Amino acid sequence: MSPADRIIIHPDPDLEDIIPGYLENRRKELNELRTAVTGSDFETLRVLGHRMKGSGAGYGFKEITDIGRCIEERAKATDGSAIEAEIDRLEDYLQRVDVVYKE
Repeated sequence: MSPADRIIIHPDPDLEDIIPGYLENRRKELNELRTAVTGSDFETLRVLGHRMKGSGAGYGFKEITDIGRCIEERAKATDGSAIEAEIDRLEDYLQRVDVVYKE
């Protein structure tokens, strides 16, 4: 992956200790999201999307908030294919994001 493909985020330095865990939890949720969409478990998808929507921007990851909002809305509409696209979008984002703390 070239440097041009990277997404640089400059979160609040006070969050430096907890951001790695936050991102790791989102990576772990990818499997849970995929299992839920395969099983048409729209309630789980709605809840997971709602959590991401509520937490992403607070950690400096507006894109995660946006993805979470989309997953929550698509889960309410029971639109599994649109949710799959958002899960792919989340995976791509998590692979490309680089966290750089300002001093």
